[in-house]
Amino acid sequence: MTLEINIEVSVIGSLADITAREWDYCACPEDAGGRAIDPFTTYRFLLALEKSGSVGAGTGWEPRHLIARLDGQVIGVMPCYGKGHSQGEYVFDHNWAHAFERSGGRYYPKLQVAVPFTPATGRRFLVRPEFAQEARLALLEGAVGLASRNEVSSIHITFCTEEEAGTGVDMGLLHRIGQQFHWYNQDYADFDAFLAQLSSRKRKAIRKERRRAQAFGGEIHLLSGEQIQPEHWDAFWHFYQDTGMRKWGTPYLTREFFDIAQQELRDDILLVMCERQGQWVAGALNFIGRDTLFGRYWGCTEDHPCLHFEVCYYQAIDFAIEHGLTRVEAGAQGPHKLARGYLPAAVHSLHWIAEPGFRNAIAQYLAAESEAVGEEIEVMTSYGPFRNSTNDG
Repeated sequence: MTLEINIEVSVIGSLADITAREWDYCACPEDAGGRAIDPFTTYRFLLALEKSGSVGAGTGWEPRHLIARLDGQVIGVMPCYGKGHSQGEYVFDHNWAHAFERSGGRYYPKLQVAVPFTPATGRRFLVRPEFAQEARLALLEGAVGLASRNEVSSIHITFCTEEEAGTGVDMGLLHRIGQQFHWYNQDYADFDAFLAQLSSRKRKAIRKERRRAQAFGGEIHLLSGEQIQPEHWDAFWHFYQDTGMRKWGTPYLTREFFDIAQQELRDDILLVMCERQGQWVAGALNFIGRDTLFGRYWGCTEDHPCLHFEVCYYQAIDFAIEHGLTRVEAGAQGPHKLARGYLPAAVHSLHWIAEPGFRNAIAQYLAAESEAVGEEIEVMTSYGPFRNSTNDG
């Protein structure tokens, strides 16, 4: 398939090479009239990653953003990175890399179309609606051209929307399905209204957890916008370092990222901070979308029973209900979230593999994996905490 109009696709090595207006007009045109649907693809968030050194030289995340122009006007953009490893992606392809390299191939570098370190669903083909079809195809052709020129093994478009996944399949990409746990707001008036929909046993268990957590001997503060002060980032950096070193070995975000967040991203952020005896002892970082609260990081300097559940899950639900948000995305993995009202949800990615034999092998693997994931989602949903589930108490 070829384009009927002449769209030029270029590659830039930094968001600084395009204006915020040009990028955001494609990434979040709705932002002009209110909060962005997806805070992570905004110019301000992606540039903060670059300015802070969280991505760029030496990180294994080299910006290679694609820009589609028609008659000089930007009609589509794509957040793209050259990757020298598979860290910080949350759609795991380590086994693919090992298999390809054992057969004599070179898996890295690859191209990753994603928001670094962020397993949150959002658009990856960021296009102006009036040029959606043409701009998407141009961006994909641009990515394949970039991969071919640089002898890159593969392109991975991760945590794209379901609608994009369907379009990607039509364009010849491989589709992968994964799973997360999301909480859905059924127009609840308050937390008790949500609890009323749960089985008796789960309802009692959550109330008990909340009582235990809130007895940690301090106060829980919800902070956003101008309420967030530098002292909160000083404390949260310690929380983030502790969690990052235990999970990944090295934290992905630099300390400077949080300083930039204080200046540029505060209105997109909800910090849930726990104070005890005048000290910050735990906290969770969330990002606020137009319809969704995105849970990102948690950490603590003191261990208290059930405080993690309270700060990350129940406070997020309270906030979503109060502000009329439709969903809470609590991040990657975590079957323990099921008992706390978060249900299994499919997440999507698209993949382009240069080598035909390897592509065929991956296609067979994905077909079997997708079937297994679908069955798992169905089974786990049936064992959810709601009153019409098979575990109704």
